[in-house]
Amino acid sequence: MKALLLSAGFGTRLRPLTETIPKCLVPIAGKPLLAYWLELLMDAGITEILINTHYLSEQVESFIECSPFKDKVTLVYEAELLHTGGTLLKNSSFFDNTPFLVIHADNFSHCNFRQFIQAHIKRPDETIATMMTFNTSYPKECGVIKKNKQGIMTGFFEKIDHPPSHIANGAVYVFEPEIFDLLLKEEKNIIDLSTDIIPKLIGKMFTFHNNQCHIDIGTMKNYQLACEYVTALSQKNIL
Repeated sequence: MKALLLSAGFGTRLRPLTETIPKCLVPIAGKPLLAYWLELLMDAGITEILINTHYLSEQVESFIECSPFKDKVTLVYEAELLHTGGTLLKNSSFFDNTPFLVIHADNFSHCNFRQFIQAHIKRPDETIATMMTFNTSYPKECGVIKKNKQGIMTGFFEKIDHPPSHIANGAVYVFEPEIFDLLLKEEKNIIDLSTDIIPKLIGKMFTFHNNQCHIDIGTMKNYQLACEYVTALSQKNIL
């Protein structure tokens, strides 16, 4: 299975930290965030990874060149940001018409990704994708979902004032190739998965709940939480 790691963002909410370093390379307990993702995905059996770049792209390029995973990684530079769905559509040929992962690399996630992939393989027949979910204490700041007893998404609510649940979208997905049909129907180049595509997958999106750790590193508070979590696990020789 292949994966797309979305890594082109500016990380404006993490300034001044991200004034000199791209968000995907911020250090989490001394190790770049992107390194955790590469290790996690390779351990899960992912064979090839596509990473898009834009802001401070040369730093990402240098990091990958020195990485033990450089032969498994393809970098694609975006002169103009295409947003999450636009990047996916532009690089559709990379995925060889087979199921694949799409991950927002500005998150920190700790769970069994082999189980996540297996959950997708065993998903209900009517679904074409699987979303990783997590429990959030700040549902107004997230896209939250409702699901039925089979684990299929029945509602999606992106950053609303009165969210109906605390089960949040982790922005980690496994997609079947049919997702490209939806992307093409948008008839535009700049597409956002959360606002343009995910709402159209109600009844077609299975879910896998991450009950270990998933943190959106979008604020300094969450960045510190991720650092503390990794430090605690490292002290126990878990990470």
